Amino acid sequence: MDHIDELARALTKLPGIGPRQGKRFVYYLLAAPASERAKLAELITALGNNVRQCPECLRFYNGTTALLCNYCSDTKRDDTELMLVEKDQDLAAVERAGTYRGRYFVLGGVLTLSGKGAIREKELVRAIEKRLTNGLTEVVLALGATSEGEHTADRVRQLLAPYRDHVRVSQLGRGLATGSELEYSDAETLRAALTNRKEA
Repeated sequence: MDHIDELARALTKLPGIGPRQGKRFVYYLLAAPASERAKLAELITALGNNVRQCPECLRFYNGTTALLCNYCSDTKRDDTELMLVEKDQDLAAVERAGTYRGRYFVLGGVLTLSGKGAIREKELVRAIEKRLTNGLTEVVLALGATSEGEHTADRVRQLLAPYRDHVRVSQLGRGLATGSELEYSDAETLRAALTNRKEA
């Protein structure tokens, strides 16, 4: 078994990592002190032990005892608004902007025009139905200004069609440049996009 090639192949499963980068990481680790490799291995192992997925919003959070993440357990947040984001990093970017105080749901991906990709459709419908009993009045589509984001938003609108009599669907205003991803947007841009959101 070639341990170098095997680890390099495993690393290429990470987003944005190709075969050459995978090999580069392996050789970096080989040259690093054993204590650094041990610490990295320990941190990776700890992910499974110390990080949980929130059953409400489906984001990952630190904690082995809390049943819900800090956003879902916060009683001061606004139950009338539910923001849909693609991934955890987008949620973190919105929080950094400091404008939004409602609830979240992480879709876990986007849909492409070619039919690839997936989102948590069943979980989303369940979340909407549950939140309707808690006074939900608005769903905010906070997806990147990309073709995948638009295609995903179209699918979400289809899923939300049965609830449109009770829930307003809005999307972020165009403070976001076309082609931009939420994760990389600065706080001021996100604040403008939230403030200028419109009916979707």
